[in-house]
Amino acid sequence: PMGSERMEMRKRQMPTTQETPGAAQAQHSTGSRGSNACCFCWCCCCSCSCLTVRNQDEERARRTSHELQAEGIPNCEESPAPTLEEVNAWAQSFDKLMLTPAGRNAFREFLRTEFSEENMLFWMACEELKQESNKSVIEEKARLIYEDYISILSPKEVSLDSRVREVINRNMLEPSQHTFDDAQLQIYTLMHRDSYPRFMNSAIYKDLLRSLSEKSIEA
Repeated sequence: PMGSERMEMRKRQMPTTQETPGAAQAQHSTGSRGSNACCFCWCCCCSCSCLTVRNQDEERARRTSHELQAEGIPNCEESPAPTLEEVNAWAQSFDKLMLTPAGRNAFREFLRTEFSEENMLFWMACEELKQESNKSVIEEKARLIYEDYISILSPKEVSLDSRVREVINRNMLEPSQHTFDDAQLQIYTLMHRDSYPRFMNSAIYKDLLRSLSEKSIEA
């Protein structure tokens, strides 16, 4: 009887014992992230907001791409329809393409087909941040940009090298309009070298160019 009681007691204790290593591992994982996980948190207690942000990011990561596209992606910029001259100018340089809202909208439509629209969204968010002058607004927008495009838990994370990430982590200690300048330049260069040549050969660009050329001939 005593042996049976001991066995029963061991069975009852086993779940608690098995959970302990997992809990310890979770604590170790949290600790191992160090300051990087909390670099965008400047409140007095790191855990109060960073854990909340982390949980939100994990929840967003579990959503389908369709759900994210439906609720998380802003609408295209408002702009008049491009002229034939403007569309021809896009082929001259990437800078000319990015200078106009119509050019950015067309390029962004192409990036969406390649599942890399986050590059344009990040670049646009950085441009918007540069227009701000209110300190509290700058801090809030910088935090949102970090969560949406820099965090490794975000489904819209952009591709940045370790050097640029270190710069961002330092800048987030005191956010400014230029917190993401290095990252923005790196993403701009990536779009220029990688995506822009394919855009110029894409059906999106060629169809738009043909449509405007036909209208010009008819006129």
